[in-house]
Order: sequence, then C-alpha cells, then structure tokens
Amino acid sequence: MNATDRTPADLLGSALAADPPRPLVTFYDDATGERVELSVATFANWVAKTANLLQDDLAAAPGDRCALLLPAHWQTAVWLVACSSVGVLVDIGGDPASADLVVSGPDTLKEARECSGERVALSLQPLGGRFRQLPEGFADYAVEVPSQGDRFAPYSPVDPEAPALTVGGVELTSAEVVERAHADAAAQGLGPGSRILSGLPYDSWEGLSYGLYAPLATGGSVVLCRHLDRLDEKELAGRKESERVTATTL
Repeated sequence: MNATDRTPADLLGSALAADPPRPLVTFYDDATGERVELSVATFANWVAKTANLLQDDLAAAPGDRCALLLPAHWQTAVWLVACSSVGVLVDIGGDPASADLVVSGPDTLKEARECSGERVALSLQPLGGRFRQLPEGFADYAVEVPSQGDRFAPYSPVDPEAPALTVGGVELTSAEVVERAHADAAAQGLGPGSRILSGLPYDSWEGLSYGLYAPLATGGSVVLCRHLDRLDEKELAGRKESERVTATTL
C-alpha cells in the first residue's frame, strides 16, 4: 500500500488503484445463512454513496460525532470508511444523546432516539434490504443510499491528525488508526493476498482492526463472521478451507 496513506479512506483509495476486482470483505451471518462478498471496487462504491449521503443529505462535516450502534457487519465496515472520507468521528457504541448523528441497527432503535440530530437506521437484512415498516424518526439507509453519487469528493480536506475513532474508551486520530492497523497486520503476518477470518465483534479495537483496518492496510481481505458460535468445529474448518483463510482471530 501507499506509504503516504494516513486515513482509512486513503487506504481504500490505494487499494482501489492497485487491484479493484480483488475481494476485500466477505461477510457471513450464521444466524440467517447470508453470505456477501464485496470486491474493493464494490466496497468503494458503497463507501462513496454513503459518504455522499453523510455530507449532502445529513449535512455532516469534519469534527461531527457519529454514534455507531451496529454489530460487525459489512455495512458497518462501509460506514466506518465513509465517515473517514468525510472527517466524521465514529464513536463505537457511543451515547446518541451527545452525538451529532446516530446510525443504528434494528436492536438499538430505542437508544438511538436519544439523538437530537440526524438518525439513520439499518435493517441488517440479507442483501441490505429495507425495513418492512420504517421506524419513526429515522431515515432508512437502504432507501436513501442507492440514489447517491458513485464518486465522492469532500467539501473540506480531512485532517489525519484529527480525532477519527472512539472505541473502548480510547480516542484515535486517522493517522493512529492507520499506524495501529499496520502494526496489527505485521503481528498477524498479514500482507498482500492474506485472508483473515474474524469472528470478533466490532466493539473493540481488535475487532475493528482485524475485521477491517489491518487487511485493508496491507492488501489483504477479511472473512467477517457474525454469529460464528453457530458453527461447530468441522463447519468452521470447512469455511477456512473454502475461503482460503491464512489467519484467524476468534
């Protein structure tokens, strides 16, 4: 990857320039049987659309705080990099009442209503489906994002030294996220073509790093698994083999 990359959005840009068709995120939900595979190009398209939604429709700006109330999921990964593209600070599991906007899954809508700013809800249904009935007071991500532009340009440059992520009580700048991701990748032996299977939730730095940032930083990819405890040892071994996994974090 490019040594000058200093934000997660930079990492994605370099990945897109290097090898757009390669897999980046393969997502499994073992409670529903869902499997989704996103190439670098497809993931980048979702990020661009989401960043445009943030910047234009939700009027988000650098320094705004987004309470992200979502599990480990491919759409969560999209939101993480989209916020980086705009310069919005992501507060994982943060207090919606003190946030400028909130992004919620179906299980945290009650808490999310404490946000006085913009509220976006994700159904987390297979294939990014819509809510059957839109929760009152929320925009449905699946309805709003398809019409957004496929290219994104921030109105203001993103400062790599500005706070970008809060997780587990630790606040990190974009540059620190990238630095830590490279260090974690080295610790796991990740590099170009590596494929890490992660069953960790996104509520810790380790989960975010191995579930997105570390493979993104090093030209690898992630097999991101939700509800992995539904698999027995034989099924897990079969997944590792079929997905050509080279490293695992559970």
